[in-house]
Amino acid sequence: MRSLYYKRKKSSGKGFFIAAIIILIALILFFFGNAIYKTVRERYLLNNYPIRYERLVEKYASENHVDKFLVYAIIKTESNFKSDAVSDMGARGLMQIMDETFQWIRFRLGDSEELEFDAMFDPEQNIRYGCYLIGYLSRYFETDDAAICAYHAGVGNVDSWLSNPKYSSDGINIDTVPTGDTDHYLKKIKKALNYYQILYTEDI
Repeated sequence: MRSLYYKRKKSSGKGFFIAAIIILIALILFFFGNAIYKTVRERYLLNNYPIRYERLVEKYASENHVDKFLVYAIIKTESNFKSDAVSDMGARGLMQIMDETFQWIRFRLGDSEELEFDAMFDPEQNIRYGCYLIGYLSRYFETDDAAICAYHAGVGNVDSWLSNPKYSSDGINIDTVPTGDTDHYLKKIKKALNYYQILYTEDI
């Protein structure tokens, strides 16, 4: 009888040891797996939300009092950093400047009329013009959302939305973006902006 009890006790101890080993392995796999996941996720996000044309963005964002990460978010969303990008509507370059917008900015900056629309394929000129535009819109409107929407849909449209109680309750904030493409654009910009701020200012 004593021998049977001894064997059971010994077997129980062995089972406890095996269970502890399994738990230890599970914990190791969990922590290493989590670390690998974070590394892969960060690598993926860094590849998809890169920092390029840093000197130009820093310079012209600063001159126009614009958040540099917003500029990166716009470039990412508009052209995915392709300086030769052309939209179906004819917008050109990194920040997708339209011909009419180019003419208006050129006049506001006092640039020579010899500077032609093809200059928007030049990264420096495009970022210079794009930063001026978003800086102007940020001063014209009282919220970032309104300025971003205006970058996509134009000042006139956003003014009309803000003056309509159906879309804005206070004439300052856009409660509802009435057009699906601009609403989608705003969400993409804000998503990209959030990733840029997280990736390049703090650990994720």
